[in-house]
Parts: sequence; C-alpha cells; structure tokens
Amino acid sequence: MVDITSGDPVRRSVPLLFTTTRGNPFTDRTWSNEWVKWRDKAGWPKKHGGFHALRHFFATTLITNHAEPQDVQRLLRHQTLRITLGTYVPWWPRRERRRGVIGDILRAAAHHR
Repeated sequence: MVDITSGDPVRRSVPLLFTTTRGNPFTDRTWSNEWVKWRDKAGWPKKHGGFHALRHFFATTLITNHAEPQDVQRLLRHQTLRITLGTYVPWWPRRERRRGVIGDILRAAAHHR
C-alpha cells in the first residue's frame, strides 16, 4: 500500500482491514459493486444513489456542521481549495453579516474624545 501520511508517498506492507473473499484489497470498484447491493437491499433510490453520492453526503455533512473549507478540502483530497469551493459553496451556511461596523467604530471614537 502507498502511505502518504508523511507527505512523500512510501510503499509499505500492511495488514488490510477489509479484503475480498480472496484476500485482495477492496478497490473503489469493489466498494461500488458492494454499494449497489447494499443500496438495493436498503431500498434507496437508484437515481443519484451511486457510491459517489456518499462522498457528497460526507462533504455536505461537514459543511453544514461548520467545518472550515480547508479541512473539507483536505478530507476530500481535493488538489485545490478552488475545487472544493466550486463544488460545495452553495452548502456553506451564511454567517450573520454585521452591518454598520464602520459607523459603530466612528461613534465609539467620537464618544471617547
């Protein structure tokens, strides 16, 4: 397996947590095939119900729970923040925008003279 936790990719032999019945590693294709079986058994809709939808669910769950954009980028392994924001910016909650900040500051300064 390739270990990227230290920054530079290093190949390491590791025991796998999940393997196929033949002892091979689960690949993205293996997970997708299994997902279709689990999804159908659970009765989830096929439309927009692919394995990739779980990635979007993960991302939007992070976002709606106030995760920082850089954290979402890192967890999704997007190469740039632009990719993350371009995909998910509509999901980020809008923070209350404070109005009249300049006026408040000027009034406080005039009051302290």
